[in-house]
Amino acid sequence: MSTIEWTEEFARAVRRLIDVSVDDYYNPYRTFEWPESITPDDLWMSRELLSVHGTAAERELSHEQLVELSRWESVNLYSLIAHGIRELLIEVMRRIHTPGYEIPTPYFHHFIGEENEHMWFFAEFCLRYAGRIYPDRRMVFPTDERAPEMNNFIVFSQILIFEQIGDYFNAHMAADEKLPDTVRAVNRIHHRDESRHIAFGGKLVKALFDEVRRTHSAEEVEEVGHYLRGYIDLIIQMLYSRDAYQDAGIANPARFRASVMADPARAPINARIIERTNNFYRRIGLFH
Repeated sequence: MSTIEWTEEFARAVRRLIDVSVDDYYNPYRTFEWPESITPDDLWMSRELLSVHGTAAERELSHEQLVELSRWESVNLYSLIAHGIRELLIEVMRRIHTPGYEIPTPYFHHFIGEENEHMWFFAEFCLRYAGRIYPDRRMVFPTDERAPEMNNFIVFSQILIFEQIGDYFNAHMAADEKLPDTVRAVNRIHHRDESRHIAFGGKLVKALFDEVRRTHSAEEVEEVGHYLRGYIDLIIQMLYSRDAYQDAGIANPARFRASVMADPARAPINARIIERTNNFYRRIGLFH
């Protein structure tokens, strides 16, 4: 049970987000036009978002190999999003209409509905154009062994982190005119909805963190900060997919993955991907 004291500012924000969700509602099953195929010569992901961008490995790949890699890295990203959404929906469903969550519960209904639709259209893209969804690499949510307020903070932090990192890719691809229309569309619509979810998540996580600081020692707060940094690293590592390298026809995908991840060019790129997340946790006082 949450014992958090929701502020009037938080309650007003929830009401505003509900209004916007109602006004922006669309039927995803009628929104998308699914062509029979996507032009094989087109990149499916912006080149600067590919996991090899800037590396020595990128310079050794032909254009055709980069196109094929972009196809499977898209499948990896959308599979991560679909599986991640399923896990976060389970956690939100555990809390909807439970004592302590009376204020955010009305928005949870919109969140659940929208996220379920997101899971559908990302999975639909993968199945239509690649014939598969990659296996679940599972977003590891905490067990109930922790104190409830700490558990709640970690769960909603992981949801927020996952959404912010995914949105970095969605926003970029939505605006990339070089990408096929279908690719841009799924990213554009997801980015539009996620802007609300991230705004809500930031306010919710800040409120939960205030409760954690009231009820836990500085050492425990430091420990949870370390845990969430590890979770951020895990999400970044998942973007370097052995499955995608293998399906793209790259020889020795495990060794290729290790070399790409170790390339010095990737460090500043990874830092940009998680910059918004790190700034948020610095702003609320968890990261230093």
